[in-house]
Amino acid sequence: MSQRETPCISSRKSPKQARSARLVEAILQAATQVLLQEGMPRFTTARVAERAGVSIGSLYQYFPNKAALLFALQSDEWQQNGTLLRSILLDETLQPEQRLRQLVLTFVQSEYDEVALRSALEHAAPYYHDAPEVHQARDREQEAIELMMAQVLAGVAGEERLQVATLIWTTLTSVGKRLSQTARSQQELSDYAARLADMCCAYRLSAMKHQ
Repeated sequence: MSQRETPCISSRKSPKQARSARLVEAILQAATQVLLQEGMPRFTTARVAERAGVSIGSLYQYFPNKAALLFALQSDEWQQNGTLLRSILLDETLQPEQRLRQLVLTFVQSEYDEVALRSALEHAAPYYHDAPEVHQARDREQEAIELMMAQVLAGVAGEERLQVATLIWTTLTSVGKRLSQTARSQQELSDYAARLADMCCAYRLSAMKHQ
């Protein structure tokens, strides 16, 4: 039990050559497939290695255990999500309100499209959630979100900007997750996302008027 509470989840080494990078990518793709198709009860490094077509020794060169492999999947998901949101919030061709609206629409669609993987990763979290690397990653994610949200809240000052950003982000993530838990038509999902975007933009405007 103590091993699960404080797992070693750091990769043993980073791929330096193209061949090594392809090997790691194959392992991560196989890990995603095993996690989605067989679930956590049957998720093992041996099954992942078999699915990837590599030896267990090759897998252990990069991932020391199951927890490290699962955390790598979670880290990739966080990074991809952050890159997607960053591309919107830092797009200076759009006005701040347009960026916020596009952020909401894109985030809701992403939550719905990736619900299976994100749900599976939530179930996997107990295997690594107490590791220091997780807290560091979450802190970096929170800082990035605050900096990005500041781009669309430039008209809101100081401490209130952080409060507005926190409320918008909390609402967005909570509603996005709830919407993704039920099968919906694309039109229904788009309608909900548009209404949520209206709400967030109206709140932003209200906060700016109180400055």
